[in-house]
Amino acid sequence: MKRGGGASQGESLAVWATWAVVLGAIFATYWRLPPDTPDATDDLYHVSGNGPIGGLSRVLVELNFPVALVAIVVVLVAMDALPRRAWMVAGPAIALAAVVAWPDVVDQDDLDARVVNAVPALGVALAVGLTVAAARRTGWDVAGRLPLDTARLVVAVALLFLSIPWIAADIGFFLPEGVFVMRRVAPDTDGVPIAAVHLGQHHGFDGALVATSALLLSRPLLRAGKTATVTLALISLAFAYGVVNCVQDAWNEQLAKRGTLDWKIPSAIHPSLTWIWLAILVLAALTALALRREARRVDSPT
Repeated sequence: MKRGGGASQGESLAVWATWAVVLGAIFATYWRLPPDTPDATDDLYHVSGNGPIGGLSRVLVELNFPVALVAIVVVLVAMDALPRRAWMVAGPAIALAAVVAWPDVVDQDDLDARVVNAVPALGVALAVGLTVAAARRTGWDVAGRLPLDTARLVVAVALLFLSIPWIAADIGFFLPEGVFVMRRVAPDTDGVPIAAVHLGQHHGFDGALVATSALLLSRPLLRAGKTATVTLALISLAFAYGVVNCVQDAWNEQLAKRGTLDWKIPSAIHPSLTWIWLAILVLAALTALALRREARRVDSPT
């Protein structure tokens, strides 16, 4: 349903709905399963508790990374449909969410929640509120069919395929060994033996979700005006970052830990002066060029 001008909010609402489902699965799994067991294959990853507190703790950390990063883009999409005075909320929302980039706010080696993790989570809450406010102004529709939608669908299906073992892990069970390996024990980055795909949340799945969120949010971008340039850059970077982290984790778990290949793709979670981050920046630039070309085709269909 369309009411007013500005970027459509249906895609943003779909992004929030997707993350809500994932957060629900994380909460249930980290509540239900103990973090450590006699069998290393059943361990969760770098958490120390379970029960409702353990579930909420892991959800809070997930709201920091990577949800807070996605929230920044969602705020910009919402602001294209909101009056300028809404920046009184949008500015703090972006600033709070950006705190996740501060060193050690999220530590991959210790995923138990801390007080500081409430700060980016508050930014996420404000972002959700801005999406709802924008949707009340513009309606709940999505952008019409766009030239790159087929490519978006193909990429989304590929990301979903790679995410199959991570989805199972998020729900809290292992798939039988076949196309994917999960329960096979292999050394982790710290040398400690753990399942090839441990139970619980994975940064590869985070990457797939970030990339999928970027694919969705790139659609209302074409109808955006006030925030389009900055939004384009952030969406392109989020897409590239998500894809590379998804492929990196899938490669290492499904090929290196299977024993098919010895070489591993280095970590791409944190920005660094490495070739993997050069690949992210190149992919982001190519994505931005593709989205600009799509925008020109929409503006000049002939």
